[in-house]
Amino acid sequence: MKSSSKIDMTQGSIMKLVLLFALPICAGNILQQLYNTVDTLVIGNFCGSLSLAAVGTSSQPVEMLLCIFMGLGSGVSILVSQCVGSGDNETLKKIIATAISFLYLCAVPLSILGLLIGPLILKIMQVPDDAYSQAVAYINIIFLGTLGNMGYNMNAGILRGVGDSRSSLLFLVISCIVNIVLDLVFVAAFRMDVTGAALATIIAMLSSWLFSIRYIQKKYPDLQFTLLPKKLDRAIVNQIIRIGLPLGLNNSVYSVGHIVMQSLINAQGSTFMAACAVATKLTGIANVAITSLSSAATTFSGQNLGAQNYTRLKQGGLRIPLTSGLITACAGITFTIFCRPILGIFTDDAAVLDLAVTYIRVVLPFTWMYAVFNGIICFVNGMGEIKYTTVVNILMLWAVRIPTGYFIAHFINGTYCMACIPISFAFGMTCMLAYFFTKKWQNICRLATSS
Repeated sequence: MKSSSKIDMTQGSIMKLVLLFALPICAGNILQQLYNTVDTLVIGNFCGSLSLAAVGTSSQPVEMLLCIFMGLGSGVSILVSQCVGSGDNETLKKIIATAISFLYLCAVPLSILGLLIGPLILKIMQVPDDAYSQAVAYINIIFLGTLGNMGYNMNAGILRGVGDSRSSLLFLVISCIVNIVLDLVFVAAFRMDVTGAALATIIAMLSSWLFSIRYIQKKYPDLQFTLLPKKLDRAIVNQIIRIGLPLGLNNSVYSVGHIVMQSLINAQGSTFMAACAVATKLTGIANVAITSLSSAATTFSGQNLGAQNYTRLKQGGLRIPLTSGLITACAGITFTIFCRPILGIFTDDAAVLDLAVTYIRVVLPFTWMYAVFNGIICFVNGMGEIKYTTVVNILMLWAVRIPTGYFIAHFINGTYCMACIPISFAFGMTCMLAYFFTKKWQNICRLATSS
């Protein structure tokens, strides 16, 4: 399987390869943030703060129901990277075929489940009555597009596993263009409000998924990629579940925690909801390096573990997360300084803007700690070591962030409940740095010394 887009992480300069791998993903993340931001810009300027609040709070139910499959998709990506590192092309084909079948087995039931329980989750989240009906309309349409959403993410993960991070950028360009055009048509021109924004999103994801299938078929014919499912390999299924299910359950527990946190935000009213929706768009833009370098960390550790290159594993374990932390710190400080004029692009509501600025100043200067934390977690996950990361993730959210958020909301000031986020970042980063003192990592170090 040869391609000029494929990066072999098992030889050469570590950080050069990591950055070459991460840059297309980073550009893709910027594009993804762009078309998410377009939703917010168009809705904020053509619909109003209630619509903005509805869209902002609707992402959590979708995330909660899709996160288990996303974990399984991550398991596929990890297995692919390990096969690429070991050069086992026959097993790689079996993984691809099984992954395609898995996609359909999960997407259809999740769409139905989302339509049935999505509105209930919004009730549990205490979405205010004035924003509830629009939030329900938005998530119902988003759940109808589950197959395109999951299909695109799985295909992008497979390509990252083989060392190709450039292709997902192309898919996102297509998705971004489609989404922006349809946002302007459905929302700005036809005045379809949140319904139009949701339709634009699912059509964009579906277009990107279908294009990614055709691209893989043409660029990587050896993978024997198909649109429709063909067969399941039980042994591969077991491996995907062994690695991916704990990641998915971890994501699910984490997502439920996000819903609990969102309920804290919702309890402060529609203005605060809208402010958080706007502020998180800016934090997402500032933090684009985190996901890209974390994805590079997963592929790097998976390929080098498959190649039994323990020296490179040892060298990359801290270099990649610390680089991510440094880049994120620089971006966070810069965006914090200039946050008010940037946030003013999204809304002209003075009350929303003031609360959004407060959110940024409390959270964004400290997200470098999350970058280090997430980089180490993804590196460790790439080696198939998921128990430690699962425990840390659960503790960070349920033992630190949520209790701290409720304490601040009930005993200090609810509009500062977001302060629990940087506190949990500090806890998570400390725990993941402690991984380098565990027996499993010390064993990697011994193998590196003896090789």
